[in-house]
Amino acid sequence: MPAIGITALIAAILEAAPAQGAALALVLAVDVSASVTADSYQLQHEGIARAFADSRLLEAITGSPGGVEVLVLEWSDPDKIAVAVDWQRVTDGTSAGAFVAAVRASRRSSNGLTAIGPALLAAAAAFERLPEPAARRVIDLSGDGMANFGLPPAAARDQIVAAGITINGLAILTEEPWLGDYYRSNVIGGPAAFVVVARTFGDFAEAILRKLIEEVVSASAATAPVDFARCARGVPPPSC
Repeated sequence: MPAIGITALIAAILEAAPAQGAALALVLAVDVSASVTADSYQLQHEGIARAFADSRLLEAITGSPGGVEVLVLEWSDPDKIAVAVDWQRVTDGTSAGAFVAAVRASRRSSNGLTAIGPALLAAAAAFERLPEPAARRVIDLSGDGMANFGLPPAAARDQIVAAGITINGLAILTEEPWLGDYYRSNVIGGPAAFVVVARTFGDFAEAILRKLIEEVVSASAATAPVDFARCARGVPPPSC
């Protein structure tokens, strides 16, 4: 077959093949309730941007099959929940840079009450608009207070976990020092769910970076193929 014919055949096969989904689809649900001051909001906003510009997170993402799909959701009152940055696939430095730019270009959407339950349901609904199915779906909810309005978080959590979605938490202890325990009891759920604590909004950037790296690495390990030869030699990869 002539070279031009082989090239055309390969192109046709690639075009017909289904797109590969990401190893992880992640909704970053960010608290913008009234307790979050303008300065505190900026620390969260910039903390997310800095995390995706960090070489350590980028290394984890580039090692993840299909990269990650990320969406940023801001929440306070149930009727004020808003998508700040819609789904973007991050696979390398270029796409990470585009996501960082989109985060930095977004503006605060509201400053209402602390409706964690409705925020979780809105985050779960965002997965219905994923461009491609992902191997793992995670809601990453951060906030500085207990719920004071709307559906109880535990009720929303139970519905979401039953649908196969994991919820992780980032508790900011500025207002309520016990918030980490509250998140563990009422917010997080699903396989390997966990809470990261930031003592102040000033600690948010470091906390979200650690959290994102853990989420990406865990998703990558869960989707990695088993190398049975390595397992037999006693040098097992994470998937053994």
